Amino acid sequence: MQADAGARLVALADIPEGSACEATAVVDGVAESVILVRAGDAAKAWLNVCPHAGRRLDWSPGNFLIDQGRLVCAAHGASFERMTGLCVGGPCRGSSLREVPVSVDAGWVVLVEQGAGSRE
Repeated sequence: MQADAGARLVALADIPEGSACEATAVVDGVAESVILVRAGDAAKAWLNVCPHAGRRLDWSPGNFLIDQGRLVCAAHGASFERMTGLCVGGPCRGSSLREVPVSVDAGWVVLVEQGAGSRE
């Protein structure tokens, strides 16, 4: 996966703790909807695509269901651990969301190159 490395997605402070928000990121040359989550000073990003049926997870653009700290797909109810992307319930149990590599730099969540890994 190739990302537009260095591109700022959102200020870390704009991601509510225990929730999620949406941003657009250029991934593999295509503008994609990305889910951003945080835990303290760490952030993770996932493509906004459920591995079960390829549908968006949000119930309306940028609005995500969170239940017991997990992201829930609005289409079929699959639930995902926010910081690992692992599906722990629903029709795609054991699958994972596709990670978009990010890091936090000077208070901003920024894209990093594939293989560079997330720095928290």
